[in-house]
Amino acid sequence: MGRIGRALVSVSDKRDLVGFVRGLVEFGVEILSTGGTAAELRRAGLPVVSVSDYTGFPEILDGRVKTLQPKIHAGILARRDLPAHLSELERLGIPTIDMVVVNLYPFEATVARTDCTLEEALENIDIGGPTLLRAAAKNFPFVTVLVDPEDYGAVLAEMRESGGSVSEGTNRRLAAKVFAHTARYDGAVADYLGAVEGSPFGATLHLAFRKAADLRYGENPHQRAALYGDFFSFCEKLHGKELSFNNILDIHSAMQLMLEFADDSEAVVAILKHNTPCGVGKAPTDVEAYRKAFRTDPDSPFGGILISNRPWSRALAETVDEIFSEVLIAPDFEPPALEILTRKRNRRLVRWNPARVPREERDCRRVFGGLLVQEPDLAMEDPARGRVVTRRSPTEAELRAMCFGLPVVKHVKSNAVVFATEDATLALAGGQTSRVDPVRIAVARARRLGIDLAGSVVASEAFFPFPDAVEEIAAAGATAVVQPGGSTRDEQVIEAADRAGLAMVFTGVRHFKH
Repeated sequence: MGRIGRALVSVSDKRDLVGFVRGLVEFGVEILSTGGTAAELRRAGLPVVSVSDYTGFPEILDGRVKTLQPKIHAGILARRDLPAHLSELERLGIPTIDMVVVNLYPFEATVARTDCTLEEALENIDIGGPTLLRAAAKNFPFVTVLVDPEDYGAVLAEMRESGGSVSEGTNRRLAAKVFAHTARYDGAVADYLGAVEGSPFGATLHLAFRKAADLRYGENPHQRAALYGDFFSFCEKLHGKELSFNNILDIHSAMQLMLEFADDSEAVVAILKHNTPCGVGKAPTDVEAYRKAFRTDPDSPFGGILISNRPWSRALAETVDEIFSEVLIAPDFEPPALEILTRKRNRRLVRWNPARVPREERDCRRVFGGLLVQEPDLAMEDPARGRVVTRRSPTEAELRAMCFGLPVVKHVKSNAVVFATEDATLALAGGQTSRVDPVRIAVARARRLGIDLAGSVVASEAFFPFPDAVEEIAAAGATAVVQPGGSTRDEQVIEAADRAGLAMVFTGVRHFKH
C-alpha cells in the first residue's frame, strides 16, 4: 500500500486522539475533520481542514449531513489499482482519502440510561459514521480504517517502520474489526427499536462477541473450542497453564456460587467439581472455612476448584498446598500465599473481581437452531419470612442453617438437597431423576465419611412430591427442612414432617438448575 497522504478524522470517543493525529501530521498527512473533533485538534495547535471547506458544501440539518458527500466517499472508495477509477477522480478533481478514523455516537450507553427518551435515542443513531467506516473497510486494500483508539499506537508504530504506510494485512484486520463493530451497533439499534412493551425480550436478539482465546480443546480432546467475549475482564489468570474449556466452565460456576456470599462478614470457601459444589464452609478465618468445606467430601477436592470470598492467606495456601487442585480463585492473593502457590506449575491461580461481575446478564443456552434466553436467577429467600407449615417452628439456629444451605442448594444440579449447619455443608447431592435419591446419596456419603447429620437442616431447591424423602431426612437425624412447597401432595409431606417432629418452612420460590 502507498504512503498515507490524507486522513479523515471524526470521533465521539476522543481518547488519545491528539497524540495520534500529531503523529500523522509528522508524516505530512493532511487532516480532514468535522465539528467537535476539528475544534479539539485546533485547540491542540494541529492543522485541520474542515470537511465543509474541503467539499465546498456546509454541514446541514443540525449536523445530520456532514460527510455524506461524493467527494468524500469517492475519495475513500476508489480502487487505486484501476486506472479508470483514478482517471475519473482526476477528471472530477477528487483527491484520494487514505485513512478514516471514526467512532460512533454512543447509542448503547445512551439507551442503557433509564431516563433515555425515544427522541434522544434516535439522535444517537449514527448515520455518517457507519457509512464512512463501511466504505473504508470495503476498500481495505488501499485504505486504513480505525474505529478503536486502542489501535492508534500500533498503526503509528507501523508507519514509523515503513516510512508512512500501513500493510494490507493490518488493514484487513482493522476492516474486520470495523464490520464487527458496525454489526454490533446496528444490532443494538434493531434490538432497541424492536423492544416489546412490558417484556424484557424484544423481537430480535443480536449477540456480538470478539474472540478472547483459542482453547486447547473443548470438553473432550477431540473437540475444538474457543472463548468469545469479556470473561477475562472479570477474572485474571495469575499463574499456571492455559485455562481449558472445562476450567472456564468451572470458574464460572464457582463465581456464581460465591457471589451469594461475596458480602458475607466472615470468610467463605467453596470447593467445586464438574460445575457443582462439593462443600462450602464459613468461619472467621479462611483456613477454618476451607476445613469445613473439605470435610463435606474429602475425595472430590483433588483436581477440583476452590474459591474464596476473601484474599487468599498464607495459612490457607500452606493448607491447600497439600493436595492438587486445578484452580484456586480469590479476590486477591497475599504475597506469601502467591509465593507458595506458584511453586506448582500445573495449578492455576485466578483473581476474580466480584464487584465487576455482570449479575444482570441474561442466561442463554444453545438449542438446535436457536437460543433459550432467560433472566438470571438472582432471587434468594429469607427463611425467617417464609411460611412455617408444621406444628413446630424452626429455632433460631435452624433458621441460620437454612440461610446458609439455601444459597448453596441453588447451585447444585436439580434435583438437589443440602444437609447443612449454620456455617457448613455436611452432605449434598443432586442431578438425579428422582427427588428421594439425592437424599439417599447424601446420607450414604455422610455415613461412609463418618459425618453425623443429627441436628442438621436440609435445604431443597424444589418441592418434595412424596413423603418418602422427608422420612429419609428425619431418619438421618435432620431436624428441619426448607423447601419451595407447591406439590399436590404437600399435605402428606407436612404430615410426615409433623410425625417426625421436623420444622418445615415453605419459601414459595424454587431454584431449578438443569
